[in-house]
Formats: sequence, C-alpha cells, structure tokens
Amino acid sequence: MTDGRRTILVVDDAPDSIMALCALLKGAYDMKVAVSGEAALRVLRGTTVDLVLLDVVMPGLDGYEVCRRIRATPRLAHLPVVFLSAHDAPEDTARALAAGATAVLAKPVEPERLHATLERWL
Repeated sequence: MTDGRRTILVVDDAPDSIMALCALLKGAYDMKVAVSGEAALRVLRGTTVDLVLLDVVMPGLDGYEVCRRIRATPRLAHLPVVFLSAHDAPEDTARALAAGATAVLAKPVEPERLHATLERWL
C-alpha cells in the first residue's frame, strides 16, 4: 500500500480489459497488473495487494485455478478475489464461488457495480 491507498491486482489476458479497468480505478487505488494466471501468482509471491480482480477465462491457469491456489496459500487465503467474467450463468457464478471467489462481476463491468464491490471488500 502506498500513500494509504489500497493496492489492486488486475489479472486479465486481454490488454484492453486491463487498460479499461485501470482507467476506471485510476487515482483511487494503486494498481498492479498481470496478463496470466502464472504471472498473477508471481506478483502475489513478491508483493502485497489488498484485492484481486481476476478474469476467469485465460490460457494456462484459468481464474478458477488461480483462486484455488490463492485460497490454498495461508498468507493469501484471506485476500478478496473478485471474478470478472463474460460467462454469467448461475452455474458459472456457482463454480466461481466454489473456487473461492469473494464476488463475481459480469463483463463488461458496470463502473458503479465495480466501485460498490471494491468499497465492500476493501
């Protein structure tokens, strides 16, 4: 955390999605980014963040597996993980919650819903 602001890790394999999220959150939070599940886990090993915004569908480790690994790591188990997914059917939400998601937001993300979710978990 820098200057008293919370740090958010944005994990998405689509650079446009990362840029859009960072633009929405710019100034309110310190941002870290990762373009894969593997990169996200490396970031989490090397730094402290307050919340993870995690895309579900990514090559390699998908969001479900990344979240399971976060939950299995004692130092990170408490970390809020908000899934971002274009798949918003009830079974997709149930799968995300079963993997350990704190919340699930549909893509494209509605700014008001994103800010309300972050305020709730930070």
